[in-house]
Amino acid sequence: MRLLKELYEDAKNIKMKDPACKTILEAIILYPGFHILIFYRISHFLYRYRLYFLARLISQIGRFFTGIEIHPGAKIGRRLFIDHGMGIIIGETATIGNDCTIYHDVTLGGTGKDKNKRHPDIGDNVMIGAGTKVLGPIKIGNNVKIGANSTILKEVPKNVTVVGYNRVIQH
Repeated sequence: MRLLKELYEDAKNIKMKDPACKTILEAIILYPGFHILIFYRISHFLYRYRLYFLARLISQIGRFFTGIEIHPGAKIGRRLFIDHGMGIIIGETATIGNDCTIYHDVTLGGTGKDKNKRHPDIGDNVMIGAGTKVLGPIKIGNNVKIGANSTILKEVPKNVTVVGYNRVIQH
């Protein structure tokens, strides 16, 4: 029951954040960002119960249908808005807070240098622009905006806007 409530909240969030979305039903039927959250929530549930193969299978089916890859081990908060979605990759040890927005072609990935914790931690109310790469076990603070096509390799404090290669443009 909780799963259905969270999914309804996700659909409502899409309608609220995307002016092109006219109804909640439209978000449920037409938005791949919503569809991948269904696959993710099921696969994450299975992953928590150590049904790793089945969890990965479901996440890969979701990737096939949406073009969005979310590892079932990632931890995602409430009301994630994935706009357009194609090409998004979210790694196994990534965490995403509540009320975040991610645009297409974003990677929350590793650098290949780290073992255990390999992916970023994204705070609450973070917007990540299209084409951005956030790499490594770094923290992105709450209320951060990351401009399109940025590469983020160092921690970002809360309440700032960053563009390009970790360049803060607003405090």
